[in-house]
Amino acid sequence: MKIIHRIGCACEKPDASYTEFRSSELGIDHTNGRYGEVKIQQCKLCQRIWIHYFVEYEAFSKSGRWYKGIVSKKDRSQITPENAVEYLESLEWYVYGGSYFESTGTIGSGKVNVDL
Repeated sequence: MKIIHRIGCACEKPDASYTEFRSSELGIDHTNGRYGEVKIQQCKLCQRIWIHYFVEYEAFSKSGRWYKGIVSKKDRSQITPENAVEYLESLEWYVYGGSYFESTGTIGSGKVNVDL
């Protein structure tokens, strides 16, 4: 488990706005046909790097879900769209939400639920 210390920055709050971050596309995770969108985000305030994973199944209402977790600079070069879920599951905590959870954001840990 990767220990991530909280520092009280706005980016750690479950309802942090996307405007708090600079984003760049990392790619699409095609594992199990999920087509998960993976981005790297950097907090404009504290400069920490986050991995953001979003998936939605168009044929199913309320299937949209996203997860984001802090990535160390050392680990950043190892993250790919295909191993993003595994990385998120290895973290002590992450933030998740979306229509699937009927939530704008919650702190969680453990298994990441991205498959149907």
